[in-house]
Amino acid sequence: MEKEQVKQKIYELVEKSMGKKKLKSSDIQKTVSAENNISRDEVKDALKDLVDEGKLIYTYFGGSFVEIPPQQ
Repeated sequence: MEKEQVKQKIYELVEKSMGKKKLKSSDIQKTVSAENNISRDEVKDALKDLVDEGKLIYTYFGGSFVEIPPQQ
């Protein structure tokens, strides 16, 4: 699977969970790797790229979570 496809899957997963449940990085890695039969390292690398690009952010509130940045 191409890295861009993995990034899209991660973004969709985070987008679907918005307002319902906050996802931890480990939850995303586990879910996306299992659904797409790829390694957790590939998911972790794609997640890092999304954070570096500013499409996703880490938030800290009783734990570390991954979310879509608030609209300005």
